[in-house]
Amino acid sequence: MPKVDLTAALTKHGDSYPPPLNLMCAQISRTKLGNAVGLTDFGVSLLRLPPGQWSAQRHWHEEEDEFVMIVEGEVVLVEDGGETVLVAGDFAGFPRDAPNGHHLQNRSGRVAVVLEIGSRRPGSACHYPDVDLEAPAGSSGYVHKDGTPY
Repeated sequence: MPKVDLTAALTKHGDSYPPPLNLMCAQISRTKLGNAVGLTDFGVSLLRLPPGQWSAQRHWHEEEDEFVMIVEGEVVLVEDGGETVLVAGDFAGFPRDAPNGHHLQNRSGRVAVVLEIGSRRPGSACHYPDVDLEAPAGSSGYVHKDGTPY
């Protein structure tokens, strides 16, 4: 396959969380690199994380592995066990079915760029320990922790 022009790759802005849970991710963008080259077994995205924004609500997946590598800038990895500053060249991984809620926060004054790689297991349940949100297995939407839909 020839080199792919980055500007031809689909870029998604913001996130799909219901309001007001979407506010901390409203300004992010993800360029879908894996989609641009036809990958189907795993996803690859380039996340642009502006100052003050989060990569996602803190979460963990039952059936998806995740990997992140900081390409530019500085972020704070927030996990169940605490916080870790990550800078360009640092990376972290999150094995499937390990209940360690995690996300990245940009507390710096400049945009951070993060390479994200993850499994593409359709319908994998995702859990959000800090907020009233769940993504049940087999569902394409979100529910409250009591199971009622958003």
